[in-house]
Amino acid sequence: MMDLAKRTSRRRWSIVISPILLIAVTCYGLSYGSVSVSLREIWEVFTSSGEPLAQKIVMNLRFPRVLIGLLVGACLAASGALLQGVMKNPLADPGVIGVSAGGGLAAIMCMIVFPNLSYLLPILAFAGAFLTSIIIYLLSWSSGSSPLRIVLAGVAINALIGAITNGFMVIYSDRVQAVLPWLSGGLSGRSWYHLSFMAPYAITGLILSLFAIKTANLMLLGDDSAKLLGQKVELQRLSLILLSSLLAGAAVSVAGLVGFVGLVVPHAVRLLLGDDYRFLLPLSIVGGASLVVFADTIARSAIDPIELPVGILLAVIGAPFFLYLLKKRGVANA
Repeated sequence: MMDLAKRTSRRRWSIVISPILLIAVTCYGLSYGSVSVSLREIWEVFTSSGEPLAQKIVMNLRFPRVLIGLLVGACLAASGALLQGVMKNPLADPGVIGVSAGGGLAAIMCMIVFPNLSYLLPILAFAGAFLTSIIIYLLSWSSGSSPLRIVLAGVAINALIGAITNGFMVIYSDRVQAVLPWLSGGLSGRSWYHLSFMAPYAITGLILSLFAIKTANLMLLGDDSAKLLGQKVELQRLSLILLSSLLAGAAVSVAGLVGFVGLVVPHAVRLLLGDDYRFLLPLSIVGGASLVVFADTIARSAIDPIELPVGILLAVIGAPFFLYLLKKRGVANA
């Protein structure tokens, strides 16, 4: 009873704190960098009375990058949360089961083998993530699918895609330099152009994920219970996997292979607020968005003038934090 009261209190506080956190992180991302911009100057920029230099820094450089960071983090966290529900495994993640790697391989092939077709990169990233999801689902099928078989098939496909990616990098070693920053995951140089082709897919995926909350909660009951309630379990499982691949593909198409967000954020939110997707999914979206923008701001300002890929910094932050969560609460309580 005490645990229920604590969890209810945490949920109420999270609803209050999460929008404040999101606004604070957004302001932080707009303010800090090689040149600092005060909150007053940012306000003046958005009220059309800012200085030309501040206008250029905020509107041309930082604002699109912050918006992309928000969408990337939100998409990865939502994708991870949905996959963890489908797999009934709090350690599931689009990077672990190969969905992100599939989108990444398609994008790498575009950049290395067909550099003149770079404008197709986002479409190919989506296609790669979708195709990988379908292959994983088909490989896991044996008179129906199961969460365990999906995870095992995903791990195997992830390893295979990793080997193919390394093979391309060896064969086209003279072109590897162009894709290394992308493989590390980063938002450097991202602009309104990148936001324009990523935002429709990302926003659509996020909206659909919110409509899938009821389905995700039903999947937690188990296949037999869901079937007794009249649910088409296999169709719903496939739809959630494809939705996760849409979200992961949207993130991969502009940010590259950014890890740990889809793993750590939903897991941390689950430990704090429980398994109810009415709270888990929206708070994971806010948490993922905040984490990526916060990490990207540090990555581009910590070692000036060198800009670290945000994927590296997220791994440095995420791995110890995840180990701390496991040690503090235990896998059995996840």
